[in-house]
Amino acid sequence: MTEVTIRPMRPEDVPVAERLSAEGFLDLDRRMQRRSWPDPEIRPVERSEAWLVRTRHFLETDPGGCWVADDDTGMIGMATSFVRDKTWCLATYAVRPGLQSRGIGRQLLEAAMYHGRGCLRGMLSASSDPKAARRYRLAGFTLHPQMFLSGTVDRSAIPVVEKVREGTPADTDQLDSIDRQVRGAAHGPDHALMQGLWRLLVSDSTTGSGYAYVDDRSAVQLLAATNRRTASRLLWAAIADGPAEQSIHHLTPAN
Repeated sequence: MTEVTIRPMRPEDVPVAERLSAEGFLDLDRRMQRRSWPDPEIRPVERSEAWLVRTRHFLETDPGGCWVADDDTGMIGMATSFVRDKTWCLATYAVRPGLQSRGIGRQLLEAAMYHGRGCLRGMLSASSDPKAARRYRLAGFTLHPQMFLSGTVDRSAIPVVEKVREGTPADTDQLDSIDRQVRGAAHGPDHALMQGLWRLLVSDSTTGSGYAYVDDRSAVQLLAATNRRTASRLLWAAIADGPAEQSIHHLTPAN
């Protein structure tokens, strides 16, 4: 194996990192695929564009959290992470297929985690790859099971949804307040990014408040609320506007 260099990500690295991560996640999906699941496909163009926007955003806000691994063939790994308040989050992390289990991922993760050295907590979303789970456990993380829900919407079951409105940038301070209540850290500058990519729904009432970001298919990308009733109201609003077949991803037991 040739010498590997771990270095800070640069703006010109972002398109290469996007393709590397797309190929890495496609390889992961193929290895972890279950018989009942559709055939894995590489990241489509529209999602690639969103990935580029998101990664350039993190490179601008958190250059110390974004790293790549090079050898004499070029880029062979990448990791992006960010700090919001006192919480560190791993955004994307990938090693070129066929080069795992050589210590490249460990070095990238250590470099990214150093960016969060002053934080009180860390968060990430792990794949189902046992090697990835082992790496995160060795790094000190506690693993929580995730699930996804998928099926055909029964429109007759959708209730009348009230107290949900379209959000605007003027809601951002309230969104950060909700974030701090429910996860201990605001999304801060990420709200402007998400408002540029997705539709914002907001719910305010005397008993609670919350918000949800949904994509162009009305799939929920993020939902935060101060109580269950508000969370349910926002989820119903997103489901009502969505297609017949829907999926909700990254659900933990707490969700």
